[in-house]
Parts: sequence; structure tokens; C-alpha cells
Amino acid sequence: MRYSLGIDVGSSSVKVSLMEIETGECVASATNPSSEMPIDALNDGWAEQDPMMWWKYVCEGIRSVTVSHKASEIACIGITYQMHGLVTLDKDYKPVRKSIIWCDSRAVSIGDEALQTIGKEKCLEHLLNSPGNFTASKLAWVKRNESELYDRIEKFCLPGDFIAYMLSGELSTTQTGLSEQILWDFKEDSRADFVAEYYGIDPCKIPELVPMTGIQARTDAKTEQLLGIRKGTPISYRAGDQPNNAFSLNVLDAGEIAATGGTSGVVYGVTDVPEADKLSRVNTFVHVNHTSANPRYGVLLCINGTGIMNAWARRNLGQNMDYEQMNAAAASIPVGSDGVIVLPFGNGAERMLCNRSTGGSVSGLNLNRHSSAHIFRATQEGIAFSFRYGIDIMREIGLKPNVIRAGKANLFLSPIFRQTLSTLTDASIELFNTDGSLGAARGAALGAGFYRTRQETFAFLRKVECITPCPEERQRLEEAYCKWKNELERKLINL
Repeated sequence: MRYSLGIDVGSSSVKVSLMEIETGECVASATNPSSEMPIDALNDGWAEQDPMMWWKYVCEGIRSVTVSHKASEIACIGITYQMHGLVTLDKDYKPVRKSIIWCDSRAVSIGDEALQTIGKEKCLEHLLNSPGNFTASKLAWVKRNESELYDRIEKFCLPGDFIAYMLSGELSTTQTGLSEQILWDFKEDSRADFVAEYYGIDPCKIPELVPMTGIQARTDAKTEQLLGIRKGTPISYRAGDQPNNAFSLNVLDAGEIAATGGTSGVVYGVTDVPEADKLSRVNTFVHVNHTSANPRYGVLLCINGTGIMNAWARRNLGQNMDYEQMNAAAASIPVGSDGVIVLPFGNGAERMLCNRSTGGSVSGLNLNRHSSAHIFRATQEGIAFSFRYGIDIMREIGLKPNVIRAGKANLFLSPIFRQTLSTLTDASIELFNTDGSLGAARGAALGAGFYRTRQETFAFLRKVECITPCPEERQRLEEAYCKWKNELERKLINL
């Protein structure tokens, strides 16, 4: 028996899945911890996690899935991870400080300053993005504000690079990884050392470049002793969570669209044209199947305050409800939530709002008429409205989604959210039996040569449901969306 191991390091949890290579079936999976991983926020807009906490849960997950399946039969490993996180390592490759993760907004002003100094035209032409709040800017923040810690940094990397190192003892990164750090020059098709040099960061601190899909490293004797995975097992796939989500849904060609609705909400579209949004409200990265001969770029719309807003509503108003009960309560309320409006932007600065933060808010509340069910529905509608707002931005740069693919998980389990999104965007939503860890496992099997073609890789991917637009609800949803959008733009004007 041969298995492919997929590891998904999120900010809420770590999921590990074991896929049987011959059948493409998931034979075991484990998610740790049972409650959400803590995010440290010492100051407003900060978000940090301990990389060793991720490693602990990776190990626990691997031990769980190998209780009834032999770890020695794992033939390849794939890793996906929360994007844009900064992991800093000392000369012994031990973390210098906690990771500054994706939703931390402390480096926004540093990125804005870099955009002006390097030049907006050069940044958009070469990086397809503003330096913004991405990994290189976060490291620049450490250099400016924690100089003693910075002096101890030998290398910096992404969360997935760190997990690959812990499994193999070899530190590396990928082309898609460099692009998400804003360290890839799309015009020159090479590493963007000019960004590191502007920030005063020695390019030698950047790890070696390895293929996105292919043999990147091999597990070492320590991993064999600790986890039972044979020494020399290839790590053969690595990608950030959103490029990997697209890969897991077989979204690889220009015009195809993937979406997720976890802690954050993401729409990720593939294009073969390196096009930048002049306001950097959406961002372009190297996609997992990109080559110089056949370019593939991922245009990413990220909304920080989506699933976390739904979780907040359940935790604070749900009275011990599970999500299914909360969805049922929301379904008892008519379209438009009887005038209640939720702006789900309480998880830091929002890129699609030009790195501004409106904060999360509930408005239109009538204490004599409205209940928690109204807020549940308004929350899910508000999240769907935020997706529509962002997809309209993507349309401005040429992406026109007619079909959106997603895994049947998280927010896409909610009938209200997915029907609202489908109707407002006039796009069908196709739901599949996959997730990030299984996508990473498939990618690893492809990278290690167990699958030879795209057809073999996705032969076992199954569409489980399709949601189509509802014309009868379109007018009422458009009216509700216009009210929501007016509320948002009123807040933006007052910032």
C-alpha cells in the first residue's frame, strides 16, 4: 500500500490527511487542536502564532492518521499553509520570534512607504502588487522595531517552508512562495532582490529556490525516529493555502475560479496575463502550475473578516447552537434580514478596501423587532455581499466568473451564503469532495511521479452539489446589497 500525506497548516487548525495513491481516496484525516489555535494580538492590528505550535499539531495529526495505517507506507508528502506569514530563524534554524501571520496589519505603512519610494509604476510593472502588508514588509518592521532580534536572523521563510524544514532538515522556498512575499519579479522572471535591498534585507537570508511541484526535499532520520516516516521520503509539493485550494479543485487554466470561506474569504482566479490592479485591492501571484512557457497567474481577492465573523456571531449569540442550527435560524428570516446590515470587517485592515479597516459593525437594529436570527442572516448576507463587492473589482481587471468552484466545507455548507453569492454574482457554484490537505496530498503524488498527468491527478475528484442563481430573489438581494454597499462607503468616507 502506498499513501500520500497532505499537511494543511492554517491559522485556526492543522489538518493532516492520508490519501491512498492508487484509489485517490482519503483513508484517514485528523484536525488539531479540537478548538481554534490561539492568535496573539498584543496590539491593535497584530496577529502572531508560535511556529513550534504548528509543528506540534503536525506531529499529532501524523500520529493520529498512522494509528491504523503504517507511517512507513507514506510515499510522498505535500504541504499547504497560511500565506504571507513571516517565520524568522536563527543560525541553528530555530524560531527567533513568533510568526507575524497573514492577518497582521502592522506593516501597512511600511509597504505604503516602499510603494512611493520604489515607485508605483515599477512596483506594479515588476511585482504586480504594492509591497503592502506582505512578508518582506513584515520583516522590514522587525528590522526597524526589533533590531536585536533582527540581528539574530539567519534566514526567513513562510510557514510551509518551516514545516518542510522540520521534516527534512533542508530549508527552501518556491516561486509561488516568493511571489506571495512580494519577492518575485514578474517582468524579469527572477527573484526581486531590489525589494529586499530597498528594505536593507540581505538577500542571503532568503532560502534556496525549489520547484513548486517536484522533489523539493527528503525526510531525515529525525523524522523517521519521531513519526515513523521513512528517511528519504520526498516532499514533492508545496503551496500557499489559496493557490493550493485552486489546485485541489482542478482550477489550473485561465478563466477558472476557486473560492474558500474559512477564517477569511477568498476568491482566486487563474489568468495567463500578468495584470495588476492599480489600487492593489486584489493581488497577483505565481500559480502552482506556472512555467515560463505556459504562464499561469493567480489573482487573489482576500476578505479577512468572513468566516471569523460568522464564528463570532455563533460564539456570542448562538446560545450553544452548532452551525447547522444557526443556519436554520437564519433561514427563518426573509431576504434582506429585515433591514439589519452587518459589515464583516472586524479582523484587521482589508486589502480590497485599500488596506483600510472599518471595523465590524451591525446597523439597522430594532431592539423591539429583531432577534439573534436576524443577525445570523445579516452576517451571512453581509459576507456574501463582501464577496460580490470584491468580485466586481476582479471583473474590472478582466476576470469574469461564470462558475465558482469550492470545497463543500465551512461557509459553503450554509445554504443562505451560497445561494446569496450565486444569485448576486450570476455564477453557478460547484461544490467538490475535497479540501486543502487532500489537495496537498494529490499535489505530492503528482510531484513524486505517482500521477503522470492532470487527468490522473484529478480522476477521483467528485462534484457533489451545484447551486445556480435564483432569479426570483435577485431584485430583493440587489436592493439589500445596495443598502449594504452604501453603509460601507459611508464608513469609508468617514475614515
